[in-house]
Amino acid sequence: MNVSAAYIAVVLIWSTTPLGIVWSSESVHPTLAVLLRMMIALIIGLVLLKAYNIKLPWHRNALKLYTFSAVGIFGGMLFSYYAAQYISSGLISLIFGLAPILSGAIAQKMINEPKFSLTKKVALVIALIGLSIVCLDNFLLDENGYIGIILVLFAVSFFSVSSVLVKSVQISIHPLSTTIGALLLCTPLFFIVWLVFDGSWNYQQWQLRSILSIIYLGVFGSLIGFIAYFYVLQKLTASTVALITMITPVLALSLGALLNNEHISINLMVGAIFVVAGLTCFQWSTKLSATVNKRLRRSSNSAHL
Repeated sequence: MNVSAAYIAVVLIWSTTPLGIVWSSESVHPTLAVLLRMMIALIIGLVLLKAYNIKLPWHRNALKLYTFSAVGIFGGMLFSYYAAQYISSGLISLIFGLAPILSGAIAQKMINEPKFSLTKKVALVIALIGLSIVCLDNFLLDENGYIGIILVLFAVSFFSVSSVLVKSVQISIHPLSTTIGALLLCTPLFFIVWLVFDGSWNYQQWQLRSILSIIYLGVFGSLIGFIAYFYVLQKLTASTVALITMITPVLALSLGALLNNEHISINLMVGAIFVVAGLTCFQWSTKLSATVNKRLRRSSNSAHL
């Protein structure tokens, strides 16, 4: 697999996934839409495992990895699908962009990672200001918008906790095995949720756009996207991979406006700029701090001369 192609694939898939979630839930109940998506990904994934003779280990460490990965898929997807009933796809992607910052904060508590530097704290404040602007704008436009924002924040929290837990597992297995192992654990949970909260099969009401979106998300969003992401994560530096979370919100907002007539207000644009700026500062905080300290030392040395 070509690294550049995999990287572009992740960016495009993650940028289109929020819109796919919105469209797939238009005529299909959210719990059924996400269940069908996972079933498509699981069936195709199992066929690929068999075809390419890729092992699916079930020892203790592998099971731990699958469980931690499933936490992010189940919580992240379920709450995102419900959030799509209240807010735009672009806003979903924008809030999800905060995942690296939230993961960093959680990692301090769960796996004793170093505390945020001053630069990272400033970046966090900038991102939160942007999120506040976006939230306020959404409240003014839609009285139920706060429900969607709260649901996405839950989704991001599950995704972030999952990513931190996955980091704690020392294991090296094929990305497809990781994806399928997690899907095997979380798909039954999606089935239970569907039975409890809906349980109906009103396929007569399904629209073509919803069906095509479910298929797209099953094949690309839940299977190819995860495989490409895990592959990129192995081949590229963390800072390069982190660029994805800064690119996708901008593309998702644009796609939502162009393809789904989603409204992009001035406040939303301003908030998005703050969020992306905060993410940029956060991801390159170490380099920024080093540059600032270097310039300060140079200034100090010049003053002494």
